[in-house]
Amino acid sequence: MYGKINRMEQSPGVCEVLQPSAPKERMTALENKCAIKMENITKRFGSVVANNAINMELREGEILSLLGENGSGKTTLMNMLSGIYFPDEGQIYIHDKPVTIASPKDAFDLGIGMIHQHFKLVDLFTATENIILGLEGKLDLNNARKKVKDICDRYGFDIDPDMKIYDMSVSQKQTVEIVKVLYRGADILILDEPTAVLTPQETDKLFAVMRNMKADGKSLIIITHKLHEVLDVSDRVAVLRKGEYIGDVQTKDADQQSLTDMMVGHSVTLNINRPEPINVTPRLKLDGLTVFDELGVKRLDNVSFTINAGEVLGVAGVAGSGQRELLESIAGLYPIQSGSVTFFPPEENGQSLELVGKDPMDIRKAGIAMSFVPEDRLGMGLVGSMGMTGNMMLRSWRKGKGAFLNRKDPEALAQRIWQELEVVTPSTSFPVRRMSGGNVQKVLVGREIAQQPSVLMTAYAVRGLDINTSYTIYNLLTEQKMKGVAVVYVGEDLDVLLELCDRIVVLCGGQVSGVVDARKTNKLEVGALMTRVEGGAKENA
Repeated sequence: MYGKINRMEQSPGVCEVLQPSAPKERMTALENKCAIKMENITKRFGSVVANNAINMELREGEILSLLGENGSGKTTLMNMLSGIYFPDEGQIYIHDKPVTIASPKDAFDLGIGMIHQHFKLVDLFTATENIILGLEGKLDLNNARKKVKDICDRYGFDIDPDMKIYDMSVSQKQTVEIVKVLYRGADILILDEPTAVLTPQETDKLFAVMRNMKADGKSLIIITHKLHEVLDVSDRVAVLRKGEYIGDVQTKDADQQSLTDMMVGHSVTLNINRPEPINVTPRLKLDGLTVFDELGVKRLDNVSFTINAGEVLGVAGVAGSGQRELLESIAGLYPIQSGSVTFFPPEENGQSLELVGKDPMDIRKAGIAMSFVPEDRLGMGLVGSMGMTGNMMLRSWRKGKGAFLNRKDPEALAQRIWQELEVVTPSTSFPVRRMSGGNVQKVLVGREIAQQPSVLMTAYAVRGLDINTSYTIYNLLTEQKMKGVAVVYVGEDLDVLLELCDRIVVLCGGQVSGVVDARKTNKLEVGALMTRVEGGAKENA
C-alpha cells in the first residue's frame, strides 16, 4: 500500500551544514506558550460557510501542519490570520493578547507573514530589491543587502541577494518570499503548499531551514497535502473537514493511514490498483525529438521512445528536465526543431499520422488530448471568471460530448465532474477563480479526462489535491488505460510513479536517460537515472 511506503531518503549533503544536526529530532514547543489562539472563528461567503466556529492553537517554537481535503477551509482560515480576509465571528489572540487583523499590514505589525502558493515578485528586480519593496522610510540598499545576507546565513538559505528574479529557479523565488517576511520581523510564518513545485532535494533543504527557524523560536504553520512531508517535518497536525475543526494529533503518534481517515471521516484504502496491460499496441512514436525555447536553449535533445495504448507511461525527472516541453511538443503547442512524432490511430487499417507541423486543433481532432496542469492554473488552464459549465464548453463544444456520460450538454458534463470528483463549489456557474486551488485542479483534470481521447497526457495531475482525491484521479487514469487509451503521467512522487505506471521514461537535462519497467525497478534506480544521462535516446525496456 502506498500509505505504508517508506519516504524517499534525504539527499546526502543537503543539511550537513545546517542546525539542528539531527533533523528528525523534534524539540518541545517553548513552554507550551501560545503564539496564536483562534476562538470560534467563522467565515462565510454568501450562503457558503468556509470556516465554522474554529478553535485552534499554534504554540511558540512549533511546526504545525494543517490538513484537510480540498475546500475544507485551510487557506481561508490562514488568510484571516494574514489579513486578507476578516472573520465574521470569533476572536484571534497573538501571544495571549486579543488582536484585530484587518489588513496584511496589521498581520506584519503582529509578526505574522504568509508565503502563498503564487509568488508576488517583480521579475526585473533583484532579490534584495523585492525584499525591501513597499517598506516605508528611506531605504539603504547596501544595508538591506547586508541584512538579507545575515538572514540567509542564520537560517541556511542559499540565495544571492543581487540575483534577478527572472534568473531564479522556483525554489529560489520561494526563498525570496520567505526571507521577505523574516526581513520584516515575522516570528510566525504560514507556508501554503510550499513544496508543490519543489524537487525532493529542494524539499529537504526547505525543511532543514524550517527546523532552523523553529530552533530560533519561530512558529510555523505548513499547509500541505503530502502526508509523508507532514510526518517528516511537523510536531503536531491539525485537521479541518468541511470547514470545521476536527482535532489535532501529535505527529509522532500518527501515520499516513490515520491522518487520511481523520481528514475524510472514514477509513480509506491507500492502494493504487494497477492491472496488467491488455492489448498493448503502439499509439505514438517519438523519434529524435529536439526542441529549443525562445532564447535558443535546447530543452529536448534527440528524445526517442514509444507510447503504447493500454498502458500508463510515467515520465520522471528533476524539475526543468523537459517534461513540460515534451507534452507541449506532442500536443503541437511547442515548436519542434527536428525529429518526428508519429500517431497510430486505434482503427484497424488506419493510416499513421505525422504530428510535427500540425495545428493543435488538427491534432485534437485526431483524438489526442493533453491535460496540462501548469503552476498558473487559471492563467493557462481555465478561464477564472467562468464557472465549471463554461470551462467545460471550451473543450467540448466542438465534439459535443464528454467522457463521463457522452452527453452533448456541457452542463451535464460539469454536473458529473462536480459529483465524481467532489468539487467544492456552490454551483456549476460559480467562478472557478473563487474556488480553492485544489478544486480548480479537479475541474481542469476532470475536463481533460472527459474528452474521450486516444492519448491522454497529464502533467502533475494531482498537484495541490488531497490524498483521497489523488487516489480518485489515479483510478480514473487506470480506467482510461483499461479502455485502451495511451496514458502519459508526468509526476513528482516516485512512489506513485512506481505504483501507478507500467513503464517509466526518465528525463535528465532534456535527454532520455532510461526507460524502465515500473514493476521491476525501484526509487534508487530511477533517482540515479534522474541525475545522469546514459546514452540518450535508447529504450531500456
